[in-house]
Amino acid sequence: MAILKAVIPAAGLGTRLLPATKSQPKEMLPIVDRPAIQYVVEEAIGSGIRDLLIITGRGKRSLEDHFDRAVELESFLLAKDDNRMITTLREIAEGADFFFIRQKEPKGLGHAVSCARRHIANEPFAVMLGDDIFVSEPPALAQMMDFYERQPGIIVAIQEVPVAQTSLYGIVSGATVSDSVFRVDDLVEKPAAGTAPSNLAIVGRYIFPPEIFEALDRTEPDARGEIQLTDAIRKLINHVPIYGYRFTGKRYDIGSRLSYLTTNIELALQRPDLHDDLLVFLKELVGEKLPT
Repeated sequence: MAILKAVIPAAGLGTRLLPATKSQPKEMLPIVDRPAIQYVVEEAIGSGIRDLLIITGRGKRSLEDHFDRAVELESFLLAKDDNRMITTLREIAEGADFFFIRQKEPKGLGHAVSCARRHIANEPFAVMLGDDIFVSEPPALAQMMDFYERQPGIIVAIQEVPVAQTSLYGIVSGATVSDSVFRVDDLVEKPAAGTAPSNLAIVGRYIFPPEIFEALDRTEPDARGEIQLTDAIRKLINHVPIYGYRFTGKRYDIGSRLSYLTTNIELALQRPDLHDDLLVFLKELVGEKLPT
């Protein structure tokens, strides 16, 4: 069955980026000249997804406003003959059908995904974390969807991380099938230092069959009262094939101050209209030769 819907959990409090996220969702922080979540939405649309459910929370109304038409702003731009920007704004709102559900309590990523149950019904679907930006061609989600069509199951994006950082991620164990595919036989959420079964971390993109919702129902909250998505996936190990997929491309995590800043710089350098001037500035700033 084809993947037609994607869920974007965006209800987190963004505490690692306070005070910037006190009144503005982390997912709406600008990366160059677009909010972070727009990169995620563009990846979904570029992968053929046209039904997008965004899980929001209190204080995140700006997410809904961003993906709506801005008629007054369009009228202002029309008076200035700025047709290029009008087209850009309309593409944001009309690129897909957007739906929004609130996660009424911050009970973790697994609980956020469970909020999508009625919208998804009995279909396979994608989950895309709203603060993970993937830059690749074809889009990372499209790569995973292509594999899913050949080998249905649970597909999680994975990448190698330094051993010192394994306690920050869900980590998989299993066996390599090919350069891009890893057959998962176990998962552990944020293992204690020195106990990780590998350095292959689950990062920001998933494809699920509808059975994940029943597994989430059976998943007990952790010590912080949160329902972890990794724990729910683990419950399906003996029932659904689980694959880790090594995507081609690069992932940017904007969850910390440093990663947010470096993501802005790297993606700005990828822009032809900004690259040369920004590179000159950076060279002057550090006082040494930088690669072009």
